[in-house]
Amino acid sequence: MEAVVRRYGQNCLIQFEDFGNHNAFRFLEKYRNKYCTFNDDIQGTASVAVAGVIAALTATNTKLKDHTFLFQGAGEASIGIANLIAMAMEKREGIPFKEALKHIWLKDSKGLIVAGRSSGGISEHKAPFAHEHAEMKELGDIVKELKPTVLIGAAAVPRVFTPEIIRDMASFNDQPVIFALSNPTSQAECTAEEAYVHSDGRAVFASGSPFPTFTGFGKTYEPGQGNNAYIFPGASLAVIAAGIHHISDSVFLSAAEGLADMVTEDDLAVGRRLPSS
Repeated sequence: MEAVVRRYGQNCLIQFEDFGNHNAFRFLEKYRNKYCTFNDDIQGTASVAVAGVIAALTATNTKLKDHTFLFQGAGEASIGIANLIAMAMEKREGIPFKEALKHIWLKDSKGLIVAGRSSGGISEHKAPFAHEHAEMKELGDIVKELKPTVLIGAAAVPRVFTPEIIRDMASFNDQPVIFALSNPTSQAECTAEEAYVHSDGRAVFASGSPFPTFTGFGKTYEPGQGNNAYIFPGASLAVIAAGIHHISDSVFLSAAEGLADMVTEDDLAVGRRLPSS
């Protein structure tokens, strides 16, 4: 990092990508206030996902505070998205950040992240989401218990959003929000067709992998793909043009809001939560 700045100057933007979970957070926290840098896996992914969430609010005529969020996965992508959702709740709706965190639950490989979990594995980045609750292991049971309104997958566990889970989401939500963000397609938590079929066409769906148009329930759906290319080129250009030396998470929240504003009524009408390319 020092060598790059010596060669190119303090305003040289350094983008982090594809670090392991532990190193991703460690390096971001170590360098973010010393250099012009961001981690696309944490912050770029979060920005795209939160843009989709904000667009889903329009589709469902709800506010962030109306929702309970459940993440399948607690890695860098999930934690980045979860934190940015809490920031958005504070900025847009005046909910204090710590209170906003109570709306968000994470499940990792050991089960639901709860306070004092006997199996451990709760890192400092997961700890803010460790709420008081009985320990639970299986995603299907957690969905039945918490009754989330928004289910987000970002852990590359293929088809973990089973037909039963999707049906359960649809049983206690008029419009269940289901984001299967893992890629490539073979790692997606469910397909667009599965989300629509098992929710009787009511799912508000977005994915990290491309899925074809689906026709059913008297409607044609064109699911939107959440790709970080929506964010990092524009955010990087803005940072360089503005001469920003240290990039805060608020930059990525503003980017998410801007991206959500680009979703048109025509996009929403066919089920897209991100702009058509």
